[in-house]
Amino acid sequence: VQLQASGGGLVQAGGSLNLSCSAAGNIFSINTMGWYRQGPGKQRELVAIITTGGTPIRYADSVKGRFTISRDNTKNTAYLQMNSLKPEDTAVYFCTANTLPSGRDLWGQGTQVTVSS
Repeated sequence: VQLQASGGGLVQAGGSLNLSCSAAGNIFSINTMGWYRQGPGKQRELVAIITTGGTPIRYADSVKGRFTISRDNTKNTAYLQMNSLKPEDTAVYFCTANTLPSGRDLWGQGTQVTVSS
């Protein structure tokens, strides 16, 4: 499975961005999908996870009420709608997919999100 993230960019505080993560290859092995981020000088942290059926099961406290994860299995794509962006949301955002039966987590390349104050 290959994951391709896109949609990052530069936005002013209070603005919105919608990230996409497209999967290709053995898509039938994909279980949950998610987004992580790594800000400057920070450790990588979980942002959100969504089940195979499209149910969000986890959000970081810092993004609850502002970010929404979704998934379109007909397009093999997961999304992260980010609203009310803050400068502290600045990070490289990575998409990930958990695969079955191995349980292995796969990672896409990151997409940079920069929020100016």
